[in-house]
Amino acid sequence: MLFSLKSKAQQLSFRAEYIGNSGYYYLPPGDKPREKIGNAKGSAMVYQGSFSMPLSIKLNEKNRPTAWGIGFGGAYVSLKNRNFAQQMVSEIMNLQLGVYHLRPLNDNWSIRASAGVGIFAPTTDFSKITFKNVLASGGLVFIRHLNPNLDIGGGAAINSTLGYPMLFPAVYVKWKLQGKYDINVEVIEGLELSAGYQINDKLKLAYALEMNGQAALMKKEGKDVIFSHQYIVTGFRPELKLGKKGLSMTAMAGLNLYRPASYSDRTLKGVFSSENDYHFSVSPYGSIGIKMKF
Repeated sequence: MLFSLKSKAQQLSFRAEYIGNSGYYYLPPGDKPREKIGNAKGSAMVYQGSFSMPLSIKLNEKNRPTAWGIGFGGAYVSLKNRNFAQQMVSEIMNLQLGVYHLRPLNDNWSIRASAGVGIFAPTTDFSKITFKNVLASGGLVFIRHLNPNLDIGGGAAINSTLGYPMLFPAVYVKWKLQGKYDINVEVIEGLELSAGYQINDKLKLAYALEMNGQAALMKKEGKDVIFSHQYIVTGFRPELKLGKKGLSMTAMAGLNLYRPASYSDRTLKGVFSSENDYHFSVSPYGSIGIKMKF
């Protein structure tokens, strides 16, 4: 799934994230302790934005949509790596474009389908981008509406990460309790957990846990490889409404708990290998963003 389908409305968002400096480690398979990789360390800046627009929406009596829409997303990562004995990726560019469809099947079930294409490259120089940097993807998820606050579902996603179409399981969970205190749990295009308090009409404060990441497809020593960069962050997240036009500003201050960053062979065995656990340790984290719903 290449882009967020969380909003039924037209939405534009942008966020800048800073992941602080920390050491680089390897965790061997089994019960062995993790090993520090020399004096290698690194930090990162991540800039990402997205835009989604429904092309048509029709709501039924349960207020569930039959909708078609398009989405665009992009991310740029600047990796500040130091003291590495081997070559490390210094920047990542991800660009994604897709279409989505939502449809209720009956009072208790809906389907959610998407298809898209994206560029996943270790450079911003378009003259160096080839079809090896392009991925296609699609997915179909069946969603069970258990109650007004809880939806769960499952299905299948297909993409060309390995150079050929490969089918993977897809999971969908969305649980939301709203009010002066609210809880939000989403497993859709990543992971987001939050518990918040509505201080007033303009300001909300939440404690959140989020997982995000980017990837670059490239060649290394003559092999097709994937460089993946992921991070799990937690902290306090205020959200401030700016006027009545759907414009709001968000920020987050806390910790990066776990940041894997490593190469893997572009094969099924390589992607799921237990020998790929190279990661940066705990470090400070901060972000600031803006979003607008039309």
